[in-house]
Amino acid sequence: MLHDMSSRLFLIASLTLTLAACGGPAADLVGADALTRSASDLRAPTSETSGEADAADRRAAERDEPAQNETSEAEGLAVKTYQVEPRSFDEAVQVTGELRANEEVELRAEEDGRVIGLHFDEGQRVAVGELLVKINDADLQAQRRRAEVERELAAQREARTRTLLAERTISQEVYDEARGRLQVLDAELELIAARIARTEIHAPFAGVLGLRQVSEGSYLTSSQAVATLQSLDPIKIDFAVPEKYASTVRTGADVELEVAGHDGTFTGRVYAVEPRIDANTRTIQVRAQAPNPQRRLLPGAFAKVRLVLGSDDEALLVPSIALIPGLEATTVYVAEAGTAQPRQVRVGRRTADRVQILEGLEAGDRVIVSGLQQLRPGLAVKVDD
Repeated sequence: MLHDMSSRLFLIASLTLTLAACGGPAADLVGADALTRSASDLRAPTSETSGEADAADRRAAERDEPAQNETSEAEGLAVKTYQVEPRSFDEAVQVTGELRANEEVELRAEEDGRVIGLHFDEGQRVAVGELLVKINDADLQAQRRRAEVERELAAQREARTRTLLAERTISQEVYDEARGRLQVLDAELELIAARIARTEIHAPFAGVLGLRQVSEGSYLTSSQAVATLQSLDPIKIDFAVPEKYASTVRTGADVELEVAGHDGTFTGRVYAVEPRIDANTRTIQVRAQAPNPQRRLLPGAFAKVRLVLGSDDEALLVPSIALIPGLEATTVYVAEAGTAQPRQVRVGRRTADRVQILEGLEAGDRVIVSGLQQLRPGLAVKVDD
């Protein structure tokens, strides 16, 4: 196309020179007009030429764009950071547990018989050894009185035979028989006393009685419960923790309890750990005690238990959102000298929003916690805290 326009311009210029050689005003006008039209043709490109120019302009604009981005990156990506400082950190595990009475027993009689005395009220606090129930023992009392009379006679005979033996008026065999009879009656009295004791129910420990299940005058068998007796202060907490914590659970560890229907938390302490792992649940059983002087906590209640496994006063913690997990390592980015620098870290225990860092960071490091998807090693950053 440019070749055709050059040819036309050459022809017009030649014609113009010819007319000019001939002379006259007309020749000047014709030449001027022809030159004007040729210049106009050159200035007004075709649509095809215009499209090519637009494309060239766009390419030029694209060539200029990276330079603008480089200018933006040079200013630095605005990020927020978290300064790592040593803090107190309790390593803990959250589990569920059940409250149990410190001591609990169902009161039952050892002898069958008719109840002739109920010496307690439902819900009453009783002392250890206090008489609670009495069963009819009239026949045993009669046997005891008879045995006491027989023993008294046997004791008198043993005393006489001992005197006669000293005077050598009787044989040793006669004395031994009298002494043996006395010893048999002593044993019989002890047996009767034991059977009488089995007709009485005493409190085996101090505690609180439950609801009464029998009435005075009813016939009581050894399989029938009279009431429950529970010791509620302190109260026990039974719970299980995963086997991976078996090596860190120890007696004396602190626990915190949250119980439905009660505001706040209760504190206790582990006093026993089952020395084996349950093969079915892969857990280890733990038992703790908590003070309960006002008897606010009742056996059977469900509890949320926080078991403290250990404490570290110099722990390095970072927000969990700062961690970038990988196939082989966990990484965080640190703002260092105006740039983002990756650090591989080894993590420890976790809380709801914090993670303990065991290796990879030091006190004073500023960990980047925003814009993580845009970070790359060496990227210029501007801390905006």
